[in-house]
Formats: sequence, structure tokens, C-alpha cells
Amino acid sequence: MIQTAVRPRILVVGAGLAGTATAIRLLCFARGPLEVVLLERRADYRCAGVAYHRDGNPWDHVFNVQAGRMSAFREDVLDFVRWANGEADRSGWPVPWSDFEFVEQGPAPRRIFQDYLAERLEQARREALVGVVLVEVDGEAVDLDVGADGVAVTVRGYGARSGAEEVLWFDEVVLATGLELREPAFAADVLGHASFVRDPYSAAGVRTLAGLAPEATVVIVGSVLSAYDSAALLLRQGHTGTIHLISGSGTIFRTYPDDHEHDVVRLPCPRELLKPYRDRDEFLARLRSEWDAACAVVARDHPDIDPAVVTERVAKAWEPYCPEVIEQIPSAELRSLLDEFGTAISALRVCAVEYTMSVIEHAMLPSDGRLRLVVGRVEAIAPSESGRLAVVVARPPESQDPQVIEADLVVSNFAREPDYGRVTQPLWRNLQAKGLAVPHRRTGRGVEVDAHGRLLGRDGEPIGPVFAAGVPREGDEIVRNGRTGAFAFNLATIKNQSITVAAHALELLELGELGELGELGDSRRAAADESADESADTEEFGNIGQAGRTGFDEAVVLEVRRLATRARAERELLAARLDARIRTLGGPHAAVADASRRERLVRAAVNRAAVERLTDVSVTPRQLRRRLGLAGIEHPEG
Repeated sequence: MIQTAVRPRILVVGAGLAGTATAIRLLCFARGPLEVVLLERRADYRCAGVAYHRDGNPWDHVFNVQAGRMSAFREDVLDFVRWANGEADRSGWPVPWSDFEFVEQGPAPRRIFQDYLAERLEQARREALVGVVLVEVDGEAVDLDVGADGVAVTVRGYGARSGAEEVLWFDEVVLATGLELREPAFAADVLGHASFVRDPYSAAGVRTLAGLAPEATVVIVGSVLSAYDSAALLLRQGHTGTIHLISGSGTIFRTYPDDHEHDVVRLPCPRELLKPYRDRDEFLARLRSEWDAACAVVARDHPDIDPAVVTERVAKAWEPYCPEVIEQIPSAELRSLLDEFGTAISALRVCAVEYTMSVIEHAMLPSDGRLRLVVGRVEAIAPSESGRLAVVVARPPESQDPQVIEADLVVSNFAREPDYGRVTQPLWRNLQAKGLAVPHRRTGRGVEVDAHGRLLGRDGEPIGPVFAAGVPREGDEIVRNGRTGAFAFNLATIKNQSITVAAHALELLELGELGELGELGDSRRAAADESADESADTEEFGNIGQAGRTGFDEAVVLEVRRLATRARAERELLAARLDARIRTLGGPHAAVADASRRERLVRAAVNRAAVERLTDVSVTPRQLRRRLGLAGIEHPEG
């Protein structure tokens, strides 16, 4: 086992979107020496993950939402747009993107997000305080054990050591492992077939689509936004053959208006949905009634809202009420509803940009007809006598006989595995076998975590300083925060998780080092655990917040600005002012022996209040920036 004590070490497993965003926050938030190790098993996924890596995203694959919503920083809305227009290296960019002026409401190629995240990570490394370092390493975490003083992580191929395993010691670990693959049962006979594309976001998948004969008949399994990427790629390169979109729900996404801007409306709680759950049909009837009424209210009271985004406004307005509604639904029924209506929920919650939808919608017109929606469920795919692939589609109940479509190419949408009881990744299998991770009980999606994202074991208690970020928290986001559809693990959610995980991880390190907290436990981990929300110290945190309310609020404002500032010099000035303010909150009569302990507890309380303000989702990011007074913050160049 390799163990060092030069400085505290935090391992982030996975360098995709969630892992990179969390690493950036750790580097920016840290007030003392810290080593952030960012581990990634696939070099091409670093700072990208499956959604944004260059090899799997041709230039015409654009973000599903507008460029103005792609900033990695919720408190800095236009950071991505500014980077794309003023900082990005456009050498090698093709027309029209090479001289394209990006705007908040417009499109942007998905593949450039990898460069953006990489540059923001490098910026965070460069602007971190002295003693705060970033180490980027290739390798795969396959197991871990939690000890009294940290976490022992088994890593395969650490630093490209060709498959060898070694055990490394870290003070804390963040698991940001991304999407888990599920092999579709209907494709068991064709997984290795040349005419079957299992992953359209792989380099091989893109090459297959790009080299396809224009007259070929294509079947794309699914009709969600990722299916549009494959269809639009074919259509833009002049495809003339028929493209079938197979959809179980028949859902087609709507197009954002040209002037669309994210906003939040206020709606009353749908009280009818808080009544006891009787059965599926009765609940859905109440849901439809309340939904229709809410949409009518938005249309009536907000005539300036485009009809295309009315459902998005309602879905967002209902988020605070969803946890209480979900409490009424039995777990088995909840899982069934999420499975059945997941695509429909996503389509109600988000639209797609005109750049993509204009191509899709035109090809679906009767006058064009190249793109056809087939409502049904794929039962099987098998090679046919003609050498093509035969796709068997079970139609809705009113259609007795299945439909068989012979295709030259079949593209399977990215089929992810939400149930972590079924994932095949060694790390998650080993954690579950030891009781260190538990599939989410209510939803069957992701794993059990607490409010800070710490993994919960079989006993429902945190297993130690091990956090999750991104997709593994899907189920918790649904039941705790009312996030539905892809919003349970999309960029907007990950932005907030990166803040809360980084802040709480650093809090555990700082409070755990206090000798004065020895009475809370014999080990550093026990001391840190005692300082969390569920501990006896919560009451003291609350008392600190009540005493000297004006001074406390001033400290919170300074901490908000410190957390939001990416330039080291300004962050150091804010930290000095914050330290001075926090010392005044201890009071002139505080015993010297208690001064250090109390100061750190005050700091933790201030930090938690600041994090709560930074992650407030009741307002838009633009409104949040104004409310927190962050407009004047200067960020470093590049």
C-alpha cells in the first residue's frame, strides 16, 4: 500500500463532466495544502465523458440546449460563451464554426466542450493557492476500503502501468463514474454484426454513419435527443433512404424559440397530488388534471411565454413539490412510472435547439418523408436471409401483429443501466458486495447517498469520506430535490453537486484535523462525521448562526464571493477579510482554549450558508448572480 502524509489527498474517480467540475471546485475552494488526484480510465474521455468527447461527436452534433446554458459555473452564466468567442483556439475548426459568433440563445458544437473544461481545469490548477496541486492520472479504480484514517483504493493500471493493481491511500474519495452501459436484450444476436451500431458516440460508430450509402434503410432505436444526433448526421450528409425512429412512447421533442431565455415561474402546490396513492390509473388522472390546470394558468398569466416552453416552466415550478408527491407513491409503482414515462418527462422538461430540430422536423414532413416515427417496442433484431437486419417491433395493443423492418443499418441509442444492482463495473460490484454502496431503494436508479452526496451503507449511515457526483445520484435527486428526466444528472444538477461535494469534503478535512474535536471520536474520520448535519454539533452550528446575525451575514457574503472567485489574488484578499470577520464572531469573552475550535465551527457554518445560497435553484442562474452581487467579480484570462 502506498501512503503519503505530505498533504491531504482527495481522489476523484472519473474525469468526465462531474469529476472535472468537482476537481475545479476543490482547487478553487481549498484554503490549505491539498492534492487533488483526477483518475480516468479512458484518456479520450478526460474532461468530456461519453457526452462530449471529440472522437464521438462530429461538428454537427450540437448541445441539446442553448450555448448560454453550458457554463460550468452556475454563478457565471456566460462563461462558456465568452470562452468560445474570445479564448478558444479555432485553428482546425471547420466552416461555419471557424468564424461563428456564439450567442446565449444559439447552438454550439458539443465537441468543443472538452477543450473548454480542460482549459477551465488548467485555470483552476494555475490559480489555486500555494500548496494546492492537481495530479491527472490514467487508471481504473476497481475497489476501495474505508479505514479509520482514510480510504484505501485499489487502482488498476495507475499511471499507465499496464494492468497492474496497487493500493493507494487517500483521505477522501469522490466517485464520478458517469453513465453505466446496459446491453439491450433485443440485440443479443447482432452485437458483433457489422450492420449494428451499439454506440453511436464512439469513433467507430461515427465512422459507420459517415460512410453509409445514402440510399440505405436505417433503423434508430429510440426517439430521444441522442437519436436525433444520429438522424441529423445522416440527413446533413445527404441521406436519401428511409430512417425509422422506433419509440415506445412516440415522443418527439419541441424546438426552443429563437429568443428563449431560461426563467422560473411561481405556481401553487398541486394539492391533489398529495392525497394518498390508490392505484396507477387514479393517480395519473389526478396528475393530468393538475398538469392541464397548471399549464392553463401559465398560458393565461404569462402570455409572453412561448407555448413551446409552457410545459418546461410548469415542470420546473413543480420541482419543490415533487418530493412530497413522490412520498405518496409506493416504491414498485414509482419505479414503474419512471420507466414508462421517463422519455415523456424529459420532453416536457426540455426542448431542443433549432439547429438540430429544423433538420429533424423537415425530414418528418409528408413532403419529405425520409424520417418516420414508428411507435412500438423493439422485441428482437436478427440477421435476415437478404443479409440485412430484421427489426421486430411490437406495436401498441390495438395492433395485433408485430411490424418487421429490414434495415441496412441499425443504431441502438445509448442504452444506459440506471439500476446499480445490475452494473458490471468492478468498482460498483465490489462496493455493493461489501455493503459500502446500496442501490437506491425507492427508485432503483443510482445509489443511496446523504444530503451531501456521501455514500450510505447497508445500515443507512455514511460509510466514511466517500462521495458520489453525477449519474450515481440520480435516484436521490429525484426523491430529494424533485429532479426528473435527464435533469436528475445533467449539467445543471452537476454544477450544484460539484459545489456541495467540494465544500463538504473540505469541511470534513478541516474539522477533522482539530485536536479540540477529539471528544467527538477517536479518529479523524469519526471527528469529521460528528461535525456533519446529523451530529450533535448541528445545534452549535445553528447557535453560531443566530448570534451576531449581522456579522454572520456579512461573513456569508464574503464567503459567497470567495467561492465564486476564480482568480487567486482576489480570492486571497477575500479570504483575509473573511478571516477577520469570523474572528469577531467568536466574541470577546471566548476562552482561548476554545477559540480555534469555535472559529472553525463558525467558518463551517458560514461556508454551509454560502453554499446554500450558491446552489439556490428557485431562481435562474442570471437572477442568482444579481441576487448574490457577483457581477463585479473579475476572472483570470485563459
